[in-house]
Amino acid sequence: MADAPEGSGSAAVTEVLAQWSRGDRSALDRLVPLIYPELRRIAGRQLRHERSDHTLQPTALVHELFLQLVDQRSATWENRTQFFAVAARLMRRILVDHARGREALKRGGGVTKLPLEPEGPDAMVDPVAAEVLAVDQALGRLAARDPDQARIVELRFFGGLSVEETAHVMERSARTIKREWRIAKAWLYRELLRQNIE
Repeated sequence: MADAPEGSGSAAVTEVLAQWSRGDRSALDRLVPLIYPELRRIAGRQLRHERSDHTLQPTALVHELFLQLVDQRSATWENRTQFFAVAARLMRRILVDHARGREALKRGGGVTKLPLEPEGPDAMVDPVAAEVLAVDQALGRLAARDPDQARIVELRFFGGLSVEETAHVMERSARTIKREWRIAKAWLYRELLRQNIE
């Protein structure tokens, strides 16, 4: 792997992202050491909400993310914040796809199961996968209601971006982001609570 440029701050990441956007294939080798620790931190935080025996660990989540990022050949990377915003969206997709796969396996994955004893309708449901899917569905409803609030949740929760970074990506003031973040969290909480009651 090639040496990283001096410093690992935003300017260095932005410079390497620009090189990657211009088609410099070796830029990815220089980019990885600059962004890997932050991506792994975000993945670790996301997976803390999962059960302890989860099959997807932070390292595997980041590696899956890298595989998807490499496929973003036509992406024009503007800066570190925009990169992490895209990474947040991809990480959310990976977690939701993984939860859907777990749910499919829990329900038999196409294999007919004969119960040995009577079971309730929810006996085969993985509660963590169900929660991830419920949050994703609620976030979809929020996006239909207020796309900006849904984007803020995605950036803050899935991407781990700060209020200031989110404000930069969304071209809004930090004060607006804080207000909309509070409103979105409250709406999602009520929506998830309503789903659990039904």
